[in-house]
Amino acid sequence: MYHLWQCSNDLCRFRFPAADDAPRKESCIYCGALTYRVETPPRHPSLPRPTAVIPHLELLLDNIRSLYNVGGIFRTADGAGVRHLHLGGITATPDHPKMDKTALGAQSTLSWSHSLNSVDVARAHKQKGYLVWALEETPTAEPLFTTRADPAGPPILLVLGNEVMGVDPAIVALCDKVLYIPMLGGKESLNVTIASGTAVYHLLHVR
Repeated sequence: MYHLWQCSNDLCRFRFPAADDAPRKESCIYCGALTYRVETPPRHPSLPRPTAVIPHLELLLDNIRSLYNVGGIFRTADGAGVRHLHLGGITATPDHPKMDKTALGAQSTLSWSHSLNSVDVARAHKQKGYLVWALEETPTAEPLFTTRADPAGPPILLVLGNEVMGVDPAIVALCDKVLYIPMLGGKESLNVTIASGTAVYHLLHVR
C-alpha cells in the first residue's frame, strides 16, 4: 500500500509517495526533518472499459534491443487492446526475469510469440491477408494522424523497428503503408515505447 508523505520542515516541505513498509520514510532525505503521512481521499473506482468494436491490430517488434522498451510496449499494447505481440530477432521475450519491471504483468495477459527472423513474420502475415504497416520515416511515409484503421477491414500487423537501425528495409519493402509521427521540436523521433503507444491508441481508438 502506498501513501503520500511530507516533510514537516516549512522551509523544505518535500512531498513524496512511499510504500507503508518502506524504510526511512519517516525522515526527509533532503533536510533530515521528520515526515508525516498525508491523509488523502480514496482513489476513484476503475473507469468503465470501452465497448466499441476496435480494429484487429498486432505488433511486430523488429529487433528491439532494450528490455525496458519491450516491457513498456507490452504494457501499452495490453492497455490499448492489441491482439498479439510478435517478437523478432534480438527482441527480448517475457522469459527474461527483468521484464516485469516495466511490463508490470502485461506479459502474462497479452499473447506473444518469438521468431528469429522478423522478415519471415511480416511476409507470412501478408500472405495470410494482413495489412502490413510500419512506423518509420521514409520519403513516402504518411502522417500517423491522417490515417484511420477500419474495424471491419483486414487485420493489421504494425511493425516497430530497432532503436538505431529502424525497421528492416526488407520489411519496409513489403509494407502496404508506412506511417510517421510528426515532430515539432528539435528532436527527429520519439523513443520506441512512446511512439508505439501513440500509434496503437490512435489506430485503435480514433475514428
